[in-house]
Amino acid sequence: MPVKDIRLFGDPILRTPAIPVVDFDRELRQLVQDLTDTMLDAPGAGLAAPQIGVGLRVFTYFVDGVVGHLINPSLDLSEEGQDGPEGCLSFPGLTFDTPRALRVVAKGWDQHGEPVVIEGTEFLARAVQHETDHLDGILFIDRLDPVQRKAAMREIREAEWVGGVRPVVKVSPHATFGRGL
Repeated sequence: MPVKDIRLFGDPILRTPAIPVVDFDRELRQLVQDLTDTMLDAPGAGLAAPQIGVGLRVFTYFVDGVVGHLINPSLDLSEEGQDGPEGCLSFPGLTFDTPRALRVVAKGWDQHGEPVVIEGTEFLARAVQHETDHLDGILFIDRLDPVQRKAAMREIREAEWVGGVRPVVKVSPHATFGRGL
């Protein structure tokens, strides 16, 4: 399966909320495979569809040796929090301690339209929250306190990957052409 280019900070699709999946078809299964292959090749702990230029609510994850995916996720978060290092494939080389909920229960669907529930703590909870944020147009730097955010923006401005050619945002491969029904 082809490995896709990962969109970098500055690409407008990373700030655009993704639309819910309505067609659980062959194209969706191909998207899940492309996300998985790209995530594993990077390597990363997760990858959301907008990060490869597709504005649909789909993400994959690879945590503790388990590869999975979730479509149209909804999250129930614990009140207990955690603070720990977090990075992102759309911010190569950037890592900052980021506050997240300690536990998550994520509900959604698999690529065949079957219901899925993911329950996790610590790193799995962090990965699920991070990828779901991507689907809402939220980036991990948005979760940083003002001092950390300023430091992150300084590192981003100095990064080698900044200023490259911005990828073109692709049109949804689904019959709705990226519009919700």
